[in-house]
Amino acid sequence: MPPRFDQARPFLTLALLLLVWLLVPVFLKSFWRASFFEFQAPIDATASYVRDLQEYWTLRAHSKHELIEAGRDLARINASYALAVQENATLRAQLDRQHALLQIPPPPEHRLEHARVVRRDFSAWWQRLIIRKGRNYGIPTGAPVVFAGGVVGIVSEVHAYTATVDLISSPNVRLAAVIEGDARPISYQGGLNPTLARPRGVIEFVPLDIAQTHSPTANTPNRNGAAPSAPPARRLLTSGLGGVFPAGLQIGQITQLRPNADGLFQSGEVTLDSRLSELREVTILVPTREREQTAEATAQHQ
Repeated sequence: MPPRFDQARPFLTLALLLLVWLLVPVFLKSFWRASFFEFQAPIDATASYVRDLQEYWTLRAHSKHELIEAGRDLARINASYALAVQENATLRAQLDRQHALLQIPPPPEHRLEHARVVRRDFSAWWQRLIIRKGRNYGIPTGAPVVFAGGVVGIVSEVHAYTATVDLISSPNVRLAAVIEGDARPISYQGGLNPTLARPRGVIEFVPLDIAQTHSPTANTPNRNGAAPSAPPARRLLTSGLGGVFPAGLQIGQITQLRPNADGLFQSGEVTLDSRLSELREVTILVPTREREQTAEATAQHQ
């Protein structure tokens, strides 16, 4: 056999495999991909349960004094949250009355579904989380995911026992947002983030009269002659448009604004919460209508 053919054999094999893959029907590709993911999911879930067990025994090693202090601090936090829940219920009742008087349709309601993070998949092109709940808990595709610091992302894929969440830092996520103190909607999209860098996003169509900081005069020297303090960055919040995320959830802080070449709008960068890469548990906002539809579908199936 000629030596040239021996050298080209790997490339010919690769080209043949690529041609066969392109000729395979789309439904077969989707089936193989879903089957591979379902086969891999129990391995990731088992590793997650093992980590939870290790954390449990680590906490068991703490002294009783530390547990008593932690319980006391937790009781104080629970008391503050109980008061906040009562205030929230009063404000919610007032808002419902105003909606009834003005005949405004109420905002969509959600149920909170907490889920543990199984695996993180970060690269320069996407940032994803695999969570330990899926169709078995009625998680729908497109459901918003949040945590204590604000927005986490959107559920992109749902499997039998797991689900994939596209983080807010992923370029695949795009939503309407507002700047704190301004009601005009702007466009937010995840950026291209290096693996070990702090997550960032980009904003577009920002009006020209919006400044990057709250107060442009905050850099003035203090009375005692100390160095001037940096002005606080403005927060980026969800607008509630589109019906995915509720309004008022924090996305990040605006760190840069620059005019566009056309001179009509501004573009800028948003620094996201650094805890996004360290999340252990998230909360999925499942629309109640999805829950009712899931229950009806289950009843019909049975």
